[in-house]
Amino acid sequence: MKKKGKLPFLFAFLLIFLPYTTVLSHSEDELILFSEAAILIDAGSGQILYEKNSKMRMNPASITKIVTGIMAIEQGNLDDIVTVSQEATEVHGTSVYLLENEKIKLKQLVQGLLINSGNDAGTAIAEYFSNNETEFANWMNDYVKTEIGVNDSNFTNPHGLFDENHYTTAYDMAQISQYAMNNNLFKVIVGTKELEWSGEGWQTTLYNHHRMLWDYEGVTGIKNGYTPQSGFTLVTSATRNNIDLIAVTLKSPSSQQAYQDTGALLDYGFDTYSVETLSNNTLFEDEAGTEYKLNDNLSYLVPKNTEVTKKIRNGLLVIKKQDGSILLKEELSKVVKPDEQKEVTQSSEVELSKPNNNWIQQILKIFNIF
Repeated sequence: MKKKGKLPFLFAFLLIFLPYTTVLSHSEDELILFSEAAILIDAGSGQILYEKNSKMRMNPASITKIVTGIMAIEQGNLDDIVTVSQEATEVHGTSVYLLENEKIKLKQLVQGLLINSGNDAGTAIAEYFSNNETEFANWMNDYVKTEIGVNDSNFTNPHGLFDENHYTTAYDMAQISQYAMNNNLFKVIVGTKELEWSGEGWQTTLYNHHRMLWDYEGVTGIKNGYTPQSGFTLVTSATRNNIDLIAVTLKSPSSQQAYQDTGALLDYGFDTYSVETLSNNTLFEDEAGTEYKLNDNLSYLVPKNTEVTKKIRNGLLVIKKQDGSILLKEELSKVVKPDEQKEVTQSSEVELSKPNNNWIQQILKIFNIF
């Protein structure tokens, strides 16, 4: 029997009309957050703009689904039909009310996972790729290490239900989210406010659980979460004036305070920083006179009305604020000057022009001349 969703309409009403208060902050020193851990980064460069306990291991709850979602999009065939198992229908928590033996496209499962936070969709996706959640979680851990480069996270399931060994950090989750938001389809899904859902067991309109898609100008996604042990977790991306930010808050006491902290972080980022761009044709010289250049054009954020210094250290461009704190490090390529290139070429030609007498000596040895 198909269910007609009434709760989503009530949820949507509360989602859109229940306001939250944003604390406006214009200085890092003024930021007072309820969340136990947080980070704000430039989504383009990965530059850290603010952090609080960002390397502390904490339970992520449903923001785990960011990993599951991007893996499904990148590694699966989204048109494949997935047959839902009994195990998937029995996962507790938020759901899209999948039925046993229901046949559903992988793409729809990803939408149910990321928009409505369906735990059953997460298990169905895991079983599509692997025999069970445990095998899929092992792949999740390998994936975030090898593909994204994070090293301080461990996942034991695809949905984020509490497990003592299921953890991440605000820093890792910011890197994971930065990676995921570079995928256009992922970005579209997590930025979808509402979606008509037609399943064998449920027909309704899904409303994205991330309230700031409605409440904060420029928000583009991505995911919220909650378990009693993890508290309220939230990952948010936003764009204004060519600045792209990602904010992560972990273990906030309430949903309201998670959104308030995120609003304060985004306000701080947009109010405090402006974009500067360096061309890949720009030359830099270290103290020894060696010249370097960027591999690509570089955009980064600088506090408004603040001068910065640029130094070359061991082939890295180091950009610092006036107080000496580092804004950004970027790898450079050494510039090979034409005369240096000519010397290398000439040296190679000299080596090639030298007569090779080894074969003559070998023949003479055969005849015992030497």
